[in-house]
Amino acid sequence: MLTELCIRDLALIERAELSFGPGLNVITGETGAGKSLLIGALELLLGRSPRANLLRRGAERAGVEGRWWFAPGRAPTALVEWLAGELPDALEEAESDEGLELVLSRTLGSDGRTRARVNHRPVTRRALRELAGMLVEVHGQNDHQRLLERGEQTRLVDAYGGLEGLVADYRAARVHWVAATEKARTFEADEAERSARIDLLRFQVGELEALGPVAGEDEALRGEREVLRNAEALEAELGTVVEEIGERDGCLLGAVQGAEAAVARWEATIERLGEPAADLRGAAAHLEQALFGLRTFLDDAEGDAGRLEEVEERLAEAERLGRKHRAGADELAAVLERQRSELAELVERETDREGLAREAAQARERLEAAAAALSNARRALVPALVEAVGAGLAELGLERARFDLRVEPRTAEEAGEDSDPTALARRFALDGCDELEFLLAANPGEGCAPLAGVASGGEAARIMLALRGALASCHTIPSLVFDEVDAGVGGRLAPRVGEHLRALGEEYQILCVTHLPAVAAAADRHLRVAKRESEGRTATFVATLEGEERVAEVADLISGGADESTALAEARRLLSARGGATAPSAR
Repeated sequence: MLTELCIRDLALIERAELSFGPGLNVITGETGAGKSLLIGALELLLGRSPRANLLRRGAERAGVEGRWWFAPGRAPTALVEWLAGELPDALEEAESDEGLELVLSRTLGSDGRTRARVNHRPVTRRALRELAGMLVEVHGQNDHQRLLERGEQTRLVDAYGGLEGLVADYRAARVHWVAATEKARTFEADEAERSARIDLLRFQVGELEALGPVAGEDEALRGEREVLRNAEALEAELGTVVEEIGERDGCLLGAVQGAEAAVARWEATIERLGEPAADLRGAAAHLEQALFGLRTFLDDAEGDAGRLEEVEERLAEAERLGRKHRAGADELAAVLERQRSELAELVERETDREGLAREAAQARERLEAAAAALSNARRALVPALVEAVGAGLAELGLERARFDLRVEPRTAEEAGEDSDPTALARRFALDGCDELEFLLAANPGEGCAPLAGVASGGEAARIMLALRGALASCHTIPSLVFDEVDAGVGGRLAPRVGEHLRALGEEYQILCVTHLPAVAAAADRHLRVAKRESEGRTATFVATLEGEERVAEVADLISGGADESTALAEARRLLSARGGATAPSAR
């Protein structure tokens, strides 16, 4: 439970330290004294965005710190598991033989930026909100109006029945169905574009296959074209070179070979001639090699007009296709492979139409099964929830009212055409395919009608309290905060509301801002908020009331007459009836 709340430099609060206990804790004070500011401070601590002008004038930083303590083995399982996964060091530090202690803090700077910590370790706002959601649930002054929304009604029913698992299964099935349906829809929508792409690819692949590009071929063809274009000139000029090297009398090769033989005769007896002899042998070998190469080249370079035309045409076609595909001629082989792969994939996808339709149909079947399971579970809850809420309403002065719950499937006809994707999405909404609605007959003889049309503000608030009481046995959040949830409740019914909140305090820690004396008198701990001027500035102060101070506050709530003997007497009676006049204010 929340044991302490420390606030500094927040709006009218310069510094305040509040202590809370188990059971029902009430906060009272005059209108405008700052009661809701305490709720605002708690909401800031729990991760909500700060409101404008929340920083106290002249302060550099505002801060809120809350301390939660759980007896050994009493911390909610979800809370311990979250800490183990997200903040294991903080959990290890927080646990001891005496229990689990958590300290949450959040500061607001003059620049509007906030910083959050858990057990003095920095955390993100997201982490703070997740953790806070397992510690406190705040019901603001108008939160009971949310009961008129069907989405909130559905959430409460699912929470009452512990249907979170079925809801998660349904939503997972819905995600799969949406994805499968979209894939099938996209396939059909893209059919014309895909067919055109297949036709284009088949043509382009045919062109490239007719060319038969080979990597590195372009350079070789260009070299061959140069030879074929200059075949006659090459034959004439290089033929003369061949003759001069090795074919006519007195040729170069013969002269070198003669010189080699002459030097070789003296090489054996004169050591210094070994190196020149070797050079001459090398020169003769190189000349022979060059002669062989030139003769081979001239044999291959015989003029062939047909071959030149073939080479020219192939280079021109490669250049044309290269421009078409924005690729170099040497890259056409890779282009062909890519296009073959894309074509094969598209052709294969054409055969997937039936598979996609089958997958979408199977996803729809799974979705309908998950929706049916959730709907059946909700309908099974109706008798127990109606009985539990009815008992709570009787405790709150609405014993003649009749509460009911309507759970009906949202049919395809109601949502629209069964084949219309938008209509199907309306039918299979995020929270299921049920039309779920709270109904109320406020007076005997009247038929049940939707809550929004028959419940007054006070009745809606009491229905919310009755629902919260019904949910108490299955809810794991340890602390509930009610900001004037008893607004609109008359004095005659106030004692019943107080007793209901006190009973609810046996399951939860309750923090309640109230103007009703009977509710204040029912509390286990009573805090009063007041404003007063100090050194020319207005400040809000919080005090824990006990004994005669509490009697005076309850009397003031009765008629604004703490000095009136009748009001004081009634205050003593209310407190005495609940053991609050002389008992300590915290259990």
